[in-house]
Amino acid sequence: MTKIYRKILNRTGICFVLLTVSLCCLAQDALAQKVVITYFSQTGHTKAMAEAVAKGARSVAGAEVRLLTIDKTTKDDLLWADAIIIGSPVYSANAPAPVLQALSGWPLLPALKDKIGAAFVTGGWIAGGQELTQIHLLATLLEFGMIIVGGEATALSGGEGTAPFGAFAITGEPPFDSKNGVVDTKFLKNGEALGKRVAERARWFISGKPKQANTRSAK
Repeated sequence: MTKIYRKILNRTGICFVLLTVSLCCLAQDALAQKVVITYFSQTGHTKAMAEAVAKGARSVAGAEVRLLTIDKTTKDDLLWADAIIIGSPVYSANAPAPVLQALSGWPLLPALKDKIGAAFVTGGWIAGGQELTQIHLLATLLEFGMIIVGGEATALSGGEGTAPFGAFAITGEPPFDSKNGVVDTKFLKNGEALGKRVAERARWFISGKPKQANTRSAK
């Protein structure tokens, strides 16, 4: 009888451990923040920024990231996501036709309501309409009922404040002019910071963690 009891206890113990592990995995999956980075790139610059944004998002524990060109981004991808980051080149201070066409096909309210949204852009010139393009993209995300998150402080801003409209890169004007899709490291770090910030905020939203208080003293 003793041997039988031991076998029962051993099997019960194994089942309990397996159940505990399964529940832990389910809990972690429930809290995993899902981030979609969707972009259009013709010269490779926006692709390089998108990869940097994805790198930043993946640096956050629990983040699941889908990096997709905008023409390959499906409705299911958008509905799956907790956060959507859209990337675009700047054409005449606006997003190009493929981006605008894709946005016009995204599901309307309430499908994307309360998901986090952010944007990044690449433009040739220092005053080439980067912020105008970002504002246009963010305004569209607001139309979908999304919650907008801006960029994070980087070397570009002296380590202070935020990049209010997201991340951007300059690719066609000295000293940042580049070829073959190469983007200056400063801008790539800006993209990484955006991806990390969005993934962190997405985790806060799904875990119910309150925003940390600003500890900076008023000047």
